[in-house]
Amino acid sequence: GEELAERLARSLVYEDRWLLVFNKPAGLAVHGGSGVSMGLIETLRAIRPDDKSLELVHRLDRDTSGLIMVARHRPFLRKLQRMMQAGEVEKRYWLLCQGFKGQARTMDAPLLKTSHGNERVVSVSRDGKASLTEFRLLERLNGFQLLEATLGTGRTHQIRVHAQHGGFSLLGDDKYGNPSVTQEIARLGIHRLCLHARSLRLRHPETGDMLSLTAQLDDAFEHAIASLKNKAGKR
Repeated sequence: GEELAERLARSLVYEDRWLLVFNKPAGLAVHGGSGVSMGLIETLRAIRPDDKSLELVHRLDRDTSGLIMVARHRPFLRKLQRMMQAGEVEKRYWLLCQGFKGQARTMDAPLLKTSHGNERVVSVSRDGKASLTEFRLLERLNGFQLLEATLGTGRTHQIRVHAQHGGFSLLGDDKYGNPSVTQEIARLGIHRLCLHARSLRLRHPETGDMLSLTAQLDDAFEHAIASLKNKAGKR
């Protein structure tokens, strides 16, 4: 609808003749399917009819907000995907969790994806694919933590499962989180998955320029941080 089209127009972070980058809203699927008729890519194709070859470069979970790249031409898509496979695209995420110890931690644990009906579930397994996430503390929030995660690989649900495996599940994670913590933060008005694709850094494969892009936090994520700062110690 028009409302979604307007939201996407406002969330455009970067545009050139080859590439679009959006700050995807939480709750918006990147593509249709599994009961979702219109995702981000279908909406963009509808509202940008002159762009004949729009394709997602990578994906974000529906409940994750933040930066997502959309290629405007298929040859450029292939170039970007080769760069990602070679580790030449730096992706950093911000997340809220509980239970993180110390200042930094590297999770090097293989991840295995399985399907139960239409639901995908990921777990740490020796039979899985090599997966690497580096976590760094940004701020402590009255028993909770704001972290930055840097991806060494790009597996499905990687940050969420590595955080769960490390004992510091993400806040608002209905699949891999702690249900009692989810109930606790709901009383503070926190109802979203607290994971945000904060920044992208890469050398533009056509121009050679270094792109450093940042996505602002949405109101719900900002509210979560403020609530944990101001109220968590008083509950």
